[in-house]
Amino acid sequence: MVTDRFQENDEFTLLKRDVEYIYETLKAASEALLDIYRSESEWELSYKSDHSPVTKADTTSSTIITKRLQSEYPNILIVSEEEEIPSYEVRKNFRNLWLVDPLDGTKEFINKTGEFTINLALVRDHQVIAGFIFVPSSDSFYYAIKGQGSFEWNGKSERIKLQVSTFDFKTEGIRVLASRQGMDHHSKKYIESLKSPIISSKGSALKFIALAKGEADYYPRMIHIMEWDTAAGQIIIEEAGGKLIDAHTNLPLVYNKTLLTNPYFIAMGNAIDEKEE
Repeated sequence: MVTDRFQENDEFTLLKRDVEYIYETLKAASEALLDIYRSESEWELSYKSDHSPVTKADTTSSTIITKRLQSEYPNILIVSEEEEIPSYEVRKNFRNLWLVDPLDGTKEFINKTGEFTINLALVRDHQVIAGFIFVPSSDSFYYAIKGQGSFEWNGKSERIKLQVSTFDFKTEGIRVLASRQGMDHHSKKYIESLKSPIISSKGSALKFIALAKGEADYYPRMIHIMEWDTAAGQIIIEEAGGKLIDAHTNLPLVYNKTLLTNPYFIAMGNAIDEKEE
């Protein structure tokens, strides 16, 4: 029998059993993605109205995740990239909602780079309070709960605590991340203002994981992407000691807005000085 603790207490904290349930949920979606990944004949590639690609993998993963979330947490609204998006008139009435990106990095999936992820975040009152990222190609799972830290966990052994790097904008060789799909003009200007940056490219939410693990320092993104692209990564970075902020206001991104599009943003580790714009 399902016991939805949100019904009793909107301020509840996710428990160990919730993390285990979400791990199992994303693991099941990951296995379904990999089955399709290895069988090109089942991709059923099509394109959305914005010309972004969508495959059978996107929709299969979304179905698995949404069914399991609905079963365990029936009173929490689900907003998934591959399902019909509830209008703001509906969403504004929910303090809590799930943001789901069932396949972040569809182009990487199609190109078989292995750089795709599954992203899930729990939002309360416009703030992310928990985030989960599964990397199918490496069978890796990362998560964070507000106030409890960020971790890598394989579902069995000890959890590994994540910690961002500490860096100084005044020094040379800052490790900068860029999208695998190319660098936009405005992001390039941010990067060119640094001293001899070391640039590497990664697909999907793997950029956020690299920051949270201290493998990179700085990631500016000056194009508009969606809330489900950043929510899980934001809290994983924050709980590891870094930040993901609006490039114009320097404030953390907020969620469940009227429009689900993000502003330009910057994600980074622990900067010991402020960057001069």
